[in-house]
Amino acid sequence: MSIQTPIAPVPDQPKRIVAIDVLRGVALIAMASYHFTWDLENFHYTDPGLTAFGWWKIYARCIASTFLFLVGVSLFLAHGKRIRWNGFWKRFAMVAVAAAAISGVTYFITPGSFIFFGILHEIALASLLGLLFLRLPALLTLVVAAVVIAAPLYLRSEAFDHPALWWVGLSAINPRSNDYVPLFPWFGAVLVGIAAAKLASTTGVLARLATLTPGSWAKPFTFIGRHSLAFYLIHQPLLFGCVWLFSQILPAPVETREVVFLKECQVSCEQQRDTAFCASYCVCMLDTLQGEAAFDRLYNGDQTPEFKAHLSELAGICTAKTDESPMTQGGQK
Repeated sequence: MSIQTPIAPVPDQPKRIVAIDVLRGVALIAMASYHFTWDLENFHYTDPGLTAFGWWKIYARCIASTFLFLVGVSLFLAHGKRIRWNGFWKRFAMVAVAAAAISGVTYFITPGSFIFFGILHEIALASLLGLLFLRLPALLTLVVAAVVIAAPLYLRSEAFDHPALWWVGLSAINPRSNDYVPLFPWFGAVLVGIAAAKLASTTGVLARLATLTPGSWAKPFTFIGRHSLAFYLIHQPLLFGCVWLFSQILPAPVETREVVFLKECQVSCEQQRDTAFCASYCVCMLDTLQGEAAFDRLYNGDQTPEFKAHLSELAGICTAKTDESPMTQGGQK
């Protein structure tokens, strides 16, 4: 008679899907390309406002949406069957500490636009909230995602204007930050990722993805995708430092605040109006702000409701003047 020693069951570990690592790596490379362009703009090698408007703005939002979508997918893959608390808290602590470090460093370097709630802050909070949706039907999760994404269009309120509530994303003002990724609407992308992963699991898509074996070309993306947090923390200081070093050798031409304002205003205005109108409108705004000695308030990022309302009033006045100008009227014919 033999005595068999019972063996403790091995907890099921989710199989890593290489295709998802590759996609995450591609998203991180795209993020690095955007940050590099932002660095060039920051050191005045490109026109002011280049990355804040037009296709660059769309590019940035697509990158952030893809990255957060993959956060939702990964959350379901890791904890969809059961929440592995040890692994979850370890990952959460790493992201939260990294987010706090970024806030501290950017506050020291750029106190006027430091990152108080960027993409890492959003990932940490979304990971916690996402646990509530792992057991819910995919359709219900998609409905909640739609509500979260649409909320800033309908629910903005001055009640959220206090800095302590800016992380929500429903304030009437747009806080100044080099990376602002609030709960609304960005948590919606994470919820879409959770729902998509759940649907892919039930339809067998995840099983087919797990069988894909990308060629050697994908190895760099796979490596980056599997070390996403380290890549995120390292790439921007490295790129920023390289551009800074280059600027010490071949500095960009120095431009006055007025020239920078006119260029930023022109880029922003041309998203809606023609070039001739925007040129006259921006000069009107600059002259009016300087005449009222309010240009410094704008340059310093005054976000008070009173000043914001006054800017809207000035914009209306300059728009009316520019529309009535014979030069711009001729250009619109």
